[in-house]
Amino acid sequence: MEDYIVGLVVAGVFFWTILFLLTKGIFQERSFDFSLRVVSSIHAIIAVTLASLSIQDWSCPIFPLASKSSPMQIQTLAISGAYLIFDLACCQFSDNINLDTIFHHLVCILGIWAGLASERYGSEMVAALWLGEISGPFLHLRDLLKEMGYRDTDLNLAIDILFAIIFTAARMIVGPYLTYVFLFSDSPLLMKALALGLQLVSAFWAYKIVRMVIYKLSSKEKKGVSDPENSGQVES
Repeated sequence: MEDYIVGLVVAGVFFWTILFLLTKGIFQERSFDFSLRVVSSIHAIIAVTLASLSIQDWSCPIFPLASKSSPMQIQTLAISGAYLIFDLACCQFSDNINLDTIFHHLVCILGIWAGLASERYGSEMVAALWLGEISGPFLHLRDLLKEMGYRDTDLNLAIDILFAIIFTAARMIVGPYLTYVFLFSDSPLLMKALALGLQLVSAFWAYKIVRMVIYKLSSKEKKGVSDPENSGQVES
């Protein structure tokens, strides 16, 4: 991996850390996770924007396959890779840490590292990043609303449903196609394994999300007000 790429990642980790500290200073009365969710929302918006700008051909956004990454794609992946490193470290101090989140972050970091080291697969990886982060703002907004006192409100339910629709469309409709293309391409076995692993995690999270939405809708009909404690936390 070239030195300037390593420099981008290191600078990115410092950027996300400083942004989190500033956010924590602004929202001093809020929890650690609240500030982390704000930073995560900012990352999701930046990642989707940069990924959109770095797609070379919107008629075939994942092509050309296994091609040399453009400078914009490298910068996009470096920024998101740095965020994942920062977020993985922060997760160790969070009350909502779970194994599927750790596995997801490690797989993503390894995949981005492989892409940056080879300076290839930019088209496929920014497409995967776009799909992975497009539902991110809604994921984090639902938890931010809960801490702000909007738990079990119509607004929170609407965000839950919108999040579920976007996540399912991105991860379980478009995502499997991207995984299929990747598995049957000339990409290295490691990249194929990482793509398959991420798709399996997405399927697991989709199951949890659908279960959560069904519960909330049925609870609303019965005038229930709480999520099931065993539904687990869903991460992007």
